[in-house]
Amino acid sequence: MLNVETRRAIDPEAARGFDTEALRRNFHLGGLFRDGEIRLVYSHYDRMIVGGAVPAGGELTLDRVAECGTPSILDRREMAVVNIGGPGRVTAGESFEMARGDVLYLGRGAGPVTFAGDGRFYILSAPAHATHPARLLKLAEATPVRLGSAETSNLRTIFQFVHPDVMPSCQLVVGYTRLEPGSVWNTMPAHVHDRRMEAYLYFDLAPEARVMHLMGEPSETRPIIVANEEGALSPPWSIHCGAGTSNYTFIWAMAGDNVDYKDVEVVSMADLR
Repeated sequence: MLNVETRRAIDPEAARGFDTEALRRNFHLGGLFRDGEIRLVYSHYDRMIVGGAVPAGGELTLDRVAECGTPSILDRREMAVVNIGGPGRVTAGESFEMARGDVLYLGRGAGPVTFAGDGRFYILSAPAHATHPARLLKLAEATPVRLGSAETSNLRTIFQFVHPDVMPSCQLVVGYTRLEPGSVWNTMPAHVHDRRMEAYLYFDLAPEARVMHLMGEPSETRPIIVANEEGALSPPWSIHCGAGTSNYTFIWAMAGDNVDYKDVEVVSMADLR
């Protein structure tokens, strides 16, 4: 079963007047992982698609998505798949066995994508202008960047997977950040990057735990409360940061004009409102 929701782009002036319900309706990502379903959100921010596939021991095939306007989803797109569940298999021309934490890159023209097994597959896709080979990436192949400290409650490791330092892609940049026990803040000081949007998915959270994902212009910040396996669409004009009631892991994915991970504008803590 395929379910697709379209999210249109919101300008920062309009977002200033949103109440909690409107903020969540436009930016919160929830309910992506349901047994026996593929659920996608088609965003007008850089035409990014985010979603989840849960074959629940069976098989699910992702092929035609009407919102893409092509016979098959990857005819003019690239894709990254992150397995946040049990052992599973993804097939797109060839088959890839995926353990929890593995990241699979699929290039333009890879064909229909079939998900199988006990995996909980997080899907990310963006338009592509060139074809790059498929590649399955294990954690040991990612580039780790250790940041923060226990004293500031933000000791974390950034694992870069689909990233120029690891492998080529068209515009997708994907990885995840793991916070150590006792650390709850991510990406502080906050930053913006107007040349690309970002999508977040938080996991490794206990059922009762929550993350306060902060977004909005630096002078007009807003919280979105997210639970395990939920996330947020972050527009190019928005800050990127958050804090949890415990440590957690979050997947970050970007699409836009620039794949340089360090191309950001840091926002001073004194300028946040």
